[in-house]
This record gives sequence, structure tokens and C-alpha cells, in this order.
Amino acid sequence: LLQTDMMNRHSGRNAVQMRRRFEQEARTTASLRSPHTVELYDYGVTEDGVFYYVMELLDGIDLETLVKKFGPQPPARAIWIMRQVCRSLAEAHQHGMIHRDIKPTNILLCRMGNEYDFVKVLDFGLVKVLDGHGLELTGEGVTTGTPAYIAPELAMGSPNLDGRADLYALGCVGYWLLTGSLVFQESGAAAMMLAHLRKDPIPPSARSEFVVPASLD
Repeated sequence: LLQTDMMNRHSGRNAVQMRRRFEQEARTTASLRSPHTVELYDYGVTEDGVFYYVMELLDGIDLETLVKKFGPQPPARAIWIMRQVCRSLAEAHQHGMIHRDIKPTNILLCRMGNEYDFVKVLDFGLVKVLDGHGLELTGEGVTTGTPAYIAPELAMGSPNLDGRADLYALGCVGYWLLTGSLVFQESGAAAMMLAHLRKDPIPPSARSEFVVPASLD
């Protein structure tokens, strides 16, 4: 059960927009059928105005914890994980949805039956979608996402986004898997976003304890 902000903290137009956004996000997330996207069973608003999702219960570890606990991962495993994330994102992108917050803590590595390393992508709460009237419900010009994994166009608050922003973030996740380090080592959010805009990253092969193939580099 995932709860978000209470409606009674908002009033008038903001409350209406917030509810429309929540309902749209819940409907679109619930419509996704990829086995690598977390399954949403139900959603609604309680009598006291609390939004909620009811999602599947997962048994696993997120990629942030995986690397912190076990260290950088070999290229073959990193590729296996990222391919599954791509399957989840491919369906979302086909439906006109952009996740906008792909990061290690939103990717869970699960045990599903007898299968291990089964990926589930979580938290489509920042997803960019269009409502039935062509209105972007996440808010135009609003920078969302996590600075360490943010695509340059998202960092600039560009309204012209597409699925490549998610793929950029996934590349940053792959970097984390291979090296145990962020792409850029900056001290603050603003500096981190600026680095994504202006700096060239050090290739993961130069920072990984594994031999990273040139094609993956």
C-alpha cells in the first residue's frame, strides 16, 4: 500500500489537478502488462483524502542495495538486468509514458518462482503522460527525477521529452552496476545536473574491477 500526499493539504484548482494526475498515473501504470513492471491491483482515495496504490508484494533487493552490499557486478549480469528494464520501458514508451526517475532504488532484483535475477521496475509516480485532452499532467517546465541519473534535457526542464531520457538514466544505472560509482562525482544537486549537461564521463572500463567490453563501454 503506497500513500501519497493528502488532498486536504491542497485546495481548489491544485487539488483537482493533483487528483487528475494521480488517477491518470494509476490508470496508465495499471494498464501496463510487462512482467518486468510492478503490477498494480487497485487504487483510489480514502474518505479522508489519502491517495493509495495497492501493488504486488515483491521478494527482492534493489540495485542500490545490491551494489553497496556485494560490490560492482560483472558485465554479463549488468547486461541481463538492463535488458529486462528495457522490456518494461519499451511497453511504457509505446503507450506514450516516460518514467522520468529510473535509478537503482526503483529497480528491484527479485526471485519469481524458481527464477532469480528477475527485474521489476517500480515507481511510475513521476511518469509523464497525456490526459484525454492532450494536457501533460506532470506539469510543463518542472524538473523531476534524480540528479545523479538525470538526462540533460530533463535537467533543463525541456517539455520535449521522449523515451531516450529513460534510456540515458538506465545507462547511468548500468554505470553504477559496473563500477559501484556514480557517473559524475559532484557534491550538490545543481552541480550534478550541470555535469550531465557539460561534462564527458570517464568510461566505465577505466573504473570497473571487471573487463568491460568495448561495445558495452
